[in-house]
Amino acid sequence: MTAPITPLTIRHILVPLDGSRLAESALHPAMAVATAVNAHVTLLHILERQAPEKIHGDRHLTNGGEAEAYLMGIASRFADAGITVDIHAHPNPEDDVSASIATHAQGHRADLIVMCAHGEGGLRGWLFGGNAQRVVRRSASPVLMIRQQTATIAPFAPQRLIVALDGTVAGEAILPAALTIATVFNAAIHLLFVVPTLATIWGDRAAAARLMPAATNAALDQESEGGVHYLQHLRTRLISDSLTISSAVERGEAARTVLDNAARTSESLVALATHGRAGLEGIWAASVGAKVVANSTGPLLLIGARESAGLAKS
Repeated sequence: MTAPITPLTIRHILVPLDGSRLAESALHPAMAVATAVNAHVTLLHILERQAPEKIHGDRHLTNGGEAEAYLMGIASRFADAGITVDIHAHPNPEDDVSASIATHAQGHRADLIVMCAHGEGGLRGWLFGGNAQRVVRRSASPVLMIRQQTATIAPFAPQRLIVALDGTVAGEAILPAALTIATVFNAAIHLLFVVPTLATIWGDRAAAARLMPAATNAALDQESEGGVHYLQHLRTRLISDSLTISSAVERGEAARTVLDNAARTSESLVALATHGRAGLEGIWAASVGAKVVANSTGPLLLIGARESAGLAKS
């Protein structure tokens, strides 16, 4: 019998901050989760080598003293809310901030990283990626990625989690964190399994599919049937006494289908396991995660998939 899937226990939350007001968009979600699960919070600032003078319109923190002062000011908000909090300003300037965040997450034994992904979306954002996406690739901890394009801090209260799955064990790695976040906010969970159509098959399968359209369509129909049984079995493994859990198999291009599902309901959060690939690596790998990150306008719950071989490669 396959083991049940239980919620992730979150005792420690890491919140990386770069000193900008945009990065502070992660504070409200972090406080909400920490309060609900009684978690300890560490506020982190990584000094950056050859840092620009400004970051997202705000003055960049360039030395340990001002970074600690900044973090202490932020920490007072958590303390006032009754949340146990500490700060850490990494004293040595780093060339690779995302790698340092992942290292600190491991060192602090963080169960969850909450951070803002800001910058360019679309093709340019996909090609060049961002710190948050690179943290996902390098960290074993799930990342709650807040999509924020302005300094206005929007409320964070997801009512529906769209959990994208590809039928692999690696893809299921996001489920414990999704269960916890859904429980914290009393949000419904929708398990989504996407099977391509003949027109949306991409990559290695595309050429063969177009040479044998009838056989390919028959195979895709079988994949859809298999997906239905897979989701039915998966729902029996999810341990929750109170959450509403639904599931669906849909046909189409995977990333677009995931994003369309999220757009159908306000206050949705997309959750999936991803390799965190960006750039040409993500393009050649048909990375669903990279496409979702590049084109999503809402929050994301992500975890690095260490291996995957399903229909919708993440």
